[in-house]
Amino acid sequence: MAKRTAVAKILDDISDAVPHLIRLPDRKAWIDYDEQADVLYISLRRPQRATDTKFLADKGILLRYRAKDLVGVTVLDASKPRKRRKPRA
Repeated sequence: MAKRTAVAKILDDISDAVPHLIRLPDRKAWIDYDEQADVLYISLRRPQRATDTKFLADKGILLRYRAKDLVGVTVLDASKPRKRRKPRA
């Protein structure tokens, strides 16, 4: 029964993520999580080969660019709660 509950939780989490995932700029994405470092890597291109990085300090996020194209996102302290952006009025 505990296994069934764990699977149900995973399915709920994936279902919650789907609307966000389908809005990614490219049709494919690779997601890697380093639990020890608590860093989530989202690659929008393989190989990434970023040439520039923009650090969003207030969010703990690195945006990785190749020329002007976003090729990856690195989320620091990924397991910690995030500040939510206020909805536009």
